Amino acid sequence: MEMCSLKVLELEGSPSRMLLRLMGERGCTTGHLADYLQTVGNSEALQCLKPPALQILIQPQSVALISGHNLRLSCHAVGKSPVQYQWFKTKEEVPNSFSPDLVMSPVHLKDAGFYICRVNSGDTFEFSQWAQVDVLNVTMSCGQSYHSLEGRLKLVIQPLSQRLHVGEILQLECGAVGRPIPRYQWHRNGVPVPKATKRELMIPHSMQDHHGRYRCEISSSTERMWSNEVDVVISPRISVQISGAMECSEDDIYAIGGGSSEFFLNSIPEQLYATDKVALLMGNLSYQNHPQLKAPMVDVYDLTNLLRQLNFQVVSLLDLTESEMRNAVDEFLLLLHKGVYGLLYYAGHGYENYGNSFMVPVDAPNPYRSANCLCVQSILKLMQEKETGLNVFLLDMCRKRNIYDDSAPNIVLRVTANIVFGYATCQDAEAFELSSSGFTNGVFVKFLKKRLLDDEKITVVLDRVAEDMGQFDATKGKQALEIRSSLSEKRALTDPILPGDSADLAQAHSLQWAKTHELPESMCLNFDCGAQMKLGFAAEFSNVLVIYTSIVKKPEDMSSCQAHVTDFSQDLDVDPKEMNRETPEETGIYLLSSNLPQHCLYTRVSSLQKLREELVFTVCLQGTFTAMDDESVHWTKSINIGKPLIARLDLNRATRRNSCLQTCLMPHSPSHSPCHSPGPEHHLHLHHRSNQAQDYSRLSPQQHYLDVYERLQGAAGGCGDSYYDNVGQSRYEPAYDLAGGLSSSPGRLSIPIETTDDINELQAVFISSLQLHQQ
Repeated sequence: MEMCSLKVLELEGSPSRMLLRLMGERGCTTGHLADYLQTVGNSEALQCLKPPALQILIQPQSVALISGHNLRLSCHAVGKSPVQYQWFKTKEEVPNSFSPDLVMSPVHLKDAGFYICRVNSGDTFEFSQWAQVDVLNVTMSCGQSYHSLEGRLKLVIQPLSQRLHVGEILQLECGAVGRPIPRYQWHRNGVPVPKATKRELMIPHSMQDHHGRYRCEISSSTERMWSNEVDVVISPRISVQISGAMECSEDDIYAIGGGSSEFFLNSIPEQLYATDKVALLMGNLSYQNHPQLKAPMVDVYDLTNLLRQLNFQVVSLLDLTESEMRNAVDEFLLLLHKGVYGLLYYAGHGYENYGNSFMVPVDAPNPYRSANCLCVQSILKLMQEKETGLNVFLLDMCRKRNIYDDSAPNIVLRVTANIVFGYATCQDAEAFELSSSGFTNGVFVKFLKKRLLDDEKITVVLDRVAEDMGQFDATKGKQALEIRSSLSEKRALTDPILPGDSADLAQAHSLQWAKTHELPESMCLNFDCGAQMKLGFAAEFSNVLVIYTSIVKKPEDMSSCQAHVTDFSQDLDVDPKEMNRETPEETGIYLLSSNLPQHCLYTRVSSLQKLREELVFTVCLQGTFTAMDDESVHWTKSINIGKPLIARLDLNRATRRNSCLQTCLMPHSPSHSPCHSPGPEHHLHLHHRSNQAQDYSRLSPQQHYLDVYERLQGAAGGCGDSYYDNVGQSRYEPAYDLAGGLSSSPGRLSIPIETTDDINELQAVFISSLQLHQQ
């Protein structure tokens, strides 16, 4: 006898659902099933197949909007007899609300509340689900718009920093518009505040324990965003003692007249502020003449998201040529003025000669010299001239000497107390990438991102990162973070922003920098055939644009329909084989994939900094019609989205001849014996860069390479068990070593352990007597 087997243990669903699917696959219709149930007399199951007498098809959706805008709530139902509607606000009927759509034009603050619709059909009635309407009171300046595109969240009210005394009311407000209505969760110092799930956070009697940094998480079913982080300073009331005779509160100070009485104030430490915060993050991976890297992409992406939470204006760039790097730094410098916190992060190949660090562009020749690279100390000198409040350099690169470079740029730096250097490795040492099966952080950023949001002095943060990384067995004794600092004040990346009296030109540059984050608006395209397509955009980096397309409407007589993009400028890096793919990963979008809408075709457009004209491309719709024997028909539209993201800054322009970043050429000091960068003979298999006094070619492979493998546990980037692989089984790929490369891994290794270099010796190197010449 043939056995009947139901796949009840598969993941598709319950046994009942599996049975229904099998019946459907064998041609059984609901009519056949109803006849069978009628025959066997199963009235209960038969009742489930009958349509209800009244059914609500469209439920009203909660929404948050601004006072003065138009409100529309919709409820549509079908029944066996004509359908009637009545809207209610809480328990009260809304006057004259007898249609499926409840419209308020305009909506007012008093209209906020909960709404429900009662639907009647004959003797039957049903209630819709509740819909909450949140009306925000926002004052808009001329020309400003807060319309939410396609219901997406849009933040319209930011919380403000507060300075209070103990006992005063602490009140913070945040607001967003969108459909469905946003959810809120307040955080203090990175920890959720219990029961703080409304737009307004109010503490009637504040205590000193409420002091800290606050921000609000705003989310919906598909999106999540953060408000600005603000400082709440709660001070004790100042006591004043007059010659030991009496005490009075701070409020009484102004009532006290002159005289010879002495005042002893319990002073409160002064809060440090930044007039602005700007960051430039550069990661070079795809070198033309040197080994490829992998981890800089992940590190730049993660640091970008963290720094934006600290209210930094961040521009993140991948794979820059020499002129593009110089122009990016020039734009970065234009944003700096008195009191600004400036942060520069670089991940890629690098080297160091005579105390000067050099970042290597992707188009650097082999071998490269200082004329082909950017000198970090030259950038620092220009930052000092801006009287910045804090200068932070995080350099994730090698620091070996380069014997192919016989120049020694002399940058005379001023003695200022606001400089912090975080080197991924020690002087005359190499940095390595961490190998794993996927995209992971380098060791430096892997530990840095766990500490970056700490409300501590920046040097304390780096010290803790050094301690954390020092416990990482994979790189003990091979790579250590070096921290150099002249910081005399307790400045932190978490310090609040208090705009100063900056020049109008600086403010204009700041607005221009902010525009590099602006995406083109999503759009719906209508074609003559009746099809409608959605065209959306997302930014993976400031120079990497993601375009996604989807069909939102297809004519009934069209059997298939698909839309794709094509005809991009040759200036851009777009691989035709990776365009219009069904998953983000297929087109190279690994980091942003979870934030993109599903069921689309995706295209990754990189190297936007090379775009010379406005970005124009073609959208092609391909459809087949049943009446035409499925013959394929094409329609096209030309789309112009201007200059998106970093393309606005025209980094492809020629570098200015008088740029102070041009590196000078000077005779090499005979007292040093630097190490070389890889010559042509080392192009395929890079070894340890050798010192002139040693022959490293005789070293064993174990001495040449470091290849670290990490087994991931839990979330990506998590630290699992690690071990050293046999060299014969490893893939060798240089890490952040501009003078050559070392590790073959997808993520780089950077271990921070503070060194004991003499600060005076460092200062002597900085303030040398060589002359700086134009290249």
